[in-house]
Amino acid sequence: MSEGWQLISLFWSSLLSATLLPGSSEILLVTLLLAGSAQPFLLVLIATAGNTLGGLTNIILGRLLPPAQQPRGKPIAMRWLQRYGTAALLLSWVPVVGDLLCVLAGWLRLPWRSAAFFLCLGKALRYIVLTGITLQGMAWWP
Repeated sequence: MSEGWQLISLFWSSLLSATLLPGSSEILLVTLLLAGSAQPFLLVLIATAGNTLGGLTNIILGRLLPPAQQPRGKPIAMRWLQRYGTAALLLSWVPVVGDLLCVLAGWLRLPWRSAAFFLCLGKALRYIVLTGITLQGMAWWP
C-alpha cells in the first residue's frame, strides 16, 4: 500500500475510533511506525487530526440532543465535566468514558474553543506518548 493510502487509512481509523463506533487507531499507528512508513511527526499529526474531528463529531451529536434536566444518578463523566469544565476533555481519549465526555460536553453546551483545545491536546498527548514508547522500544530491540 502506498504511503498516501496508509496516511488516509490512519486518518479515517482515528476519526472513526473517536466516535461511538468501535475502532483502534493505536494498532494502525504502531504498525505504521514499526514499518517506517512515514515520519513519526506526520503520523502523530494525522492521527491527532482524525481523532480530534471524531471527538468534535461527538460534541456536535451532544449539541443536537435537546436540553434536559440533569439525571439523578450522574455518571462520572458528568461529574468530571461539571467540576473541571472543558479541561476534563483531556481525558477524551479514554475508551468509552472519552466518548461519553464528548457527547456530554456538547449536551451541556460547553464553550467550543476551549472544548476543541482540550480535546485536541488530550488526543495529541496520547499519540505522542504511544509514539515515544514505540520508538523507544524499536531502538532497544535488536
